[in-house]
Amino acid sequence: MTVNQILVDAVRRLTAAGVPEAAKDARILLAHTLGVDRSKLISLMNDDMTADQRDRYDALIMAREQRRPVSHLVGTREFYGRAFKVSGDVLDPRPDTETLIDVALAQPFGRVLDLGTGSGCILLTLLCENASATGVGVDASRDALAVAADNAQTLDVQARSDFQLSDWFQNVTGEFDLIVSNPPYISADEFHDLAPEVQRWEPKMALTPGGDGLDAYRHIAARAGAFLSANGRIVLEIGPTQAEAVVGMLSDAGFADVRVIKDINGRDRVVYGAKHANSS
Repeated sequence: MTVNQILVDAVRRLTAAGVPEAAKDARILLAHTLGVDRSKLISLMNDDMTADQRDRYDALIMAREQRRPVSHLVGTREFYGRAFKVSGDVLDPRPDTETLIDVALAQPFGRVLDLGTGSGCILLTLLCENASATGVGVDASRDALAVAADNAQTLDVQARSDFQLSDWFQNVTGEFDLIVSNPPYISADEFHDLAPEVQRWEPKMALTPGGDGLDAYRHIAARAGAFLSANGRIVLEIGPTQAEAVVGMLSDAGFADVRVIKDINGRDRVVYGAKHANSS
């Protein structure tokens, strides 16, 4: 069978399985199987695939039919122009989170703390973009920390990054110029409405704390000030309906200049706060 015939059949299968953007995913997985850039596929459409290639592609399509994310199948996801290794132990980096990066980079920082680091995409991107900075990423999952450390090695920032097992601030020491976090914020009710790719394949502990989805923010807001240097900053990703609640938490905790920043789609996405020099 030719590459084109096999691709047509894969698109049909994914469409029947209810996979969004079935044609796009089929092409990504085909290019991955053949070891070529997607732009090169058109020139290969009349070629025959080897039996081994057909078997490997079939296995990928079967997995995608089960709604396993494409990033898990190819092993990486792009974020802020860099490829990050991902697995079922971490959240997929998402374009919405790039808003947090832009806000964090808008002012200088020397030492940064990433709470719930997951793949390390936030911390490592900040270190790649700020060559003089160092940082600590903490997570309650050892498996997530292993993914983050692997990404640090790949991006050659392992000497400036440290990953620690910690339930939020539990094992954190020292002061930081910047605290960032994309914590679990999906409410218990919202969790059941998530796409199968997310609900079945991404770590639940990184998606939802249960209840109203705000527990992580309550904990972070109450303790972050003690770990920030004078005039330090905090930058938190939020769900699009949570701005008012999180702004209130940071304001009540004594943060100044608390404000909301929208993402590229015009939705509330980041809450920013600054520590007063004379606050503790």
